[in-house]
Amino acid sequence: MSTHAAARVAAPTRREQILREAARLFAERGFHGVGVDEIGAAVGISGPGLYRHFPGKDAMLAELLVGISERLLEGGRLRVAEDEARGDGSPEALLGALIEGHIDFALDDRPLITLHDRELDRLRDTDRKRVRRLQREYVEVWVGVVRALYPSLAENRARVTVHAVFGLLNSTPHLARPDALPGRAATAALLHRLARGAFAAAEPS
Repeated sequence: MSTHAAARVAAPTRREQILREAARLFAERGFHGVGVDEIGAAVGISGPGLYRHFPGKDAMLAELLVGISERLLEGGRLRVAEDEARGDGSPEALLGALIEGHIDFALDDRPLITLHDRELDRLRDTDRKRVRRLQREYVEVWVGVVRALYPSLAENRARVTVHAVFGLLNSTPHLARPDALPGRAATAALLHRLARGAFAAAEPS
């Protein structure tokens, strides 16, 4: 495939552009602090033009929060399936892959973490329940891998530790400024070591 063809494939759709800018603006100013016209201006179309893609801001918020929950779960399940398909994988390597995948989310989708913390309760009840269900299933993917690596770790203790590690990894938006991070690679490596340390510390002596 040529460079130009690859660029065309990788280019975000207008719908994806709208969602990305909506996430950024909602995270910066809050859901009610952003108008449809502002989102439209950020992607170069009129506010009313957005309605060809979404019925309103509520639909954008729902797609953002449900969508990232679905992607995290799918990514976790895919890593487990790939490990099983190889047949010679190890729980330690699989846990490392799960941590790396979540770190990518924590560093590259920081506005979505902020949105989840602030705006989840604004979703319709059905969408909010769907997000919660997807999140529970994602946690259980991790719990299974953690217990395979640390067999002496009780299920409830493993689950608590997974939630704690998520809190650690998802803390990046709470830094004062993006430049407070020591560089992406260094931050990713630090978060990985911290997550590994938390799981090792949870194992009974």
